[in-house]
Amino acid sequence: MASEDQKFPAQSQETQPGKQYLMNPLPISVNPNYKPSNKLHGKVALVTGGDSGIGRAVCYYFALEGATVAFTYVKGPEDKDAEDALELIRKAKVSNAHEPIAIPVDLRGEQNCKEVVEKVVSNFGCIDVLVNNAGVQYYAKSIEEITEDQLKTTFEINIFAYIFLAKHAIKHMKEGSCIINTASVLAYKGEETLVDYSATKGAIVTFTRSLALQLIKRGIRVNGVAPGPIWTPLEVASLPVERVVTFGSEAAMDRAGQPFELAPSYVFLASNDCSSYFTGQFLHPNGGMIVNA
Repeated sequence: MASEDQKFPAQSQETQPGKQYLMNPLPISVNPNYKPSNKLHGKVALVTGGDSGIGRAVCYYFALEGATVAFTYVKGPEDKDAEDALELIRKAKVSNAHEPIAIPVDLRGEQNCKEVVEKVVSNFGCIDVLVNNAGVQYYAKSIEEITEDQLKTTFEINIFAYIFLAKHAIKHMKEGSCIINTASVLAYKGEETLVDYSATKGAIVTFTRSLALQLIKRGIRVNGVAPGPIWTPLEVASLPVERVVTFGSEAAMDRAGQPFELAPSYVFLASNDCSSYFTGQFLHPNGGMIVNA
């Protein structure tokens, strides 16, 4: 019999990236009650890690709001999720938007990030919205368990790629464009078993605030979203089973959030009609975890 605190069935995935199609229950990307209002009409958006989790929901809502969407994924492990995401985005796409594209890539290394940007620009001519979202995390009870390879991978994907993608994307951004970075509530509160991951999320916060100041004169806004516990493949592929079954209990709402509950935050920050006076700021959809930041 499940305990009172159990939120999800026991499950794990042995490798990252996690696979959404294997999760039980599946993360929820769509809110059928959401009413789009053409907030991103004519925009071209690039979302990293758009095949699953938060990224998939963001791609879907961007498409609903009129954007042309490109997203990245890891070839091989994420092929099935990428196909599912493309199907979902195509159903949401408005008539005058271009067909979405999925770009297989390893985001480690500046050249790979540059090629992603060039692929989007080659297909669509520009980038109006960059969402840096892809990430990895590795559970470790002690800092002594963190290997050099793990540390390099976590930083290369979680923050170096954000910087490299922004560096090359802004060359193709005009006034009114924006960058949205996915951080985490852990940037503000820390987590003893995710020390290196939390450190990268703190770096994302400071990177966002600094780049926002640098790009004001170019009319490019830079903001971020700092989610709390959200039911995504990252969790089942990195946390021990005993943490998975109670995932979300740490939030004041006593539950994990679903990806569709975060996506409107990204729509808000991507829309000049909604957030033209926002830059260097973070939104905090985290189920009531007070961070005062």
